[in-house]
Amino acid sequence: MVAHAISARRKGAERLRRSVSVTTRPRRADEEEGRDYFFVAPEEFQRLVAAGQLLEWATYLDHSYGTPREWVDRQLLGGYDVVLEIEVKGAMQVKERRPGAVLIYMLPPSWEALRRRLARRRSESPELQQRRLEVARQEMSVLDSYDYVIANDRVGHAAHLLLCILEAERSRVLRTDLTALREVISD
Repeated sequence: MVAHAISARRKGAERLRRSVSVTTRPRRADEEEGRDYFFVAPEEFQRLVAAGQLLEWATYLDHSYGTPREWVDRQLLGGYDVVLEIEVKGAMQVKERRPGAVLIYMLPPSWEALRRRLARRRSESPELQQRRLEVARQEMSVLDSYDYVIANDRVGHAAHLLLCILEAERSRVLRTDLTALREVISD
C-alpha cells in the first residue's frame, strides 16, 4: 500500500521501482495481473525456483510468493532503487544474497489497527485473519534483523518516511559515486 502511494510526482520517487511478485494464490477481485502480482500455478512457481529465476521466495499461509530476479537486476543496473513488498523469510534471503540490501519493516501503528485492517478487507475468513495475526506476531520477533522500522500509521506519512530513508541511503559514502567529488577536491 505504501509503495503504491509513492508517485513519480513526489521528489525522490522518480528513481524508485516497485517490484511485482509471483504468487500461487488466487487473484482477488480487485487485483490485476502484472500490476499486483503475476499469478501462476504451483508447478510453474517450482519451475521458477528450480531455474534460479527468483531472488527470494517463501510460502505464506499455504501459498508461494517470490520476486523475479532478472527484473530486479535490470532495474538496479538502470540506476533505480527497487522496493520489494515481501515477508520476513524472503527478506532474510535477500539480505543473504544481496548484503547491501536495506531492509525496512512496515509496522502497523498498533495490534488493534492491524486487526481492523484485516477485518476491513473482507477478503478472508476470520480463521485466516487469525492465522495472519499469528504470523505477524512471529515476524515481529526478528525486527532487529532490519535496518529501519516505519510505523505505518498514515499511508502518506509512511511513504514520506520511506523516501527519506531511500534518500539517506543514496547519500551513504559506500553507496555514492565519489569520482566527481574527488575531481573537485583535487583541482
